[in-house]
Amino acid sequence: QVQLVESGGGLVQPGGSLRLSCAASGFSFSQYGMSWFRQTPGKERELVASISNTGGSKNYADSVKGRFTVSRDNAKNTVYLQMNSLKPEDTAVYYCKVIAMNYWGQGTQVTVSS
Repeated sequence: QVQLVESGGGLVQPGGSLRLSCAASGFSFSQYGMSWFRQTPGKERELVASISNTGGSKNYADSVKGRFTVSRDNAKNTVYLQMNSLKPEDTAVYYCKVIAMNYWGQGTQVTVSS
């Protein structure tokens, strides 16, 4: 079955960086676009970034443009989210998702605090 396992979250100071990974299995990874979402308590999940199946097309939320970079390695069935210049408002649980399929990972907590 489809499995998505996020990792790489943690506690980081404002201005710092983290790289999230999402390891995928159970489907033809290279044929599907992938997305990263985030969620804070009491709010709906917010789309952060998405990437096409080949990696040739990427889109970002305005709030993260210029700071976050989404990438993928189809040989490793993994999608990444490089997060730089982190701000306290980036604190959330980050999830990866297969575009066009309703499968989510368990999420990884990112906390930006001094």
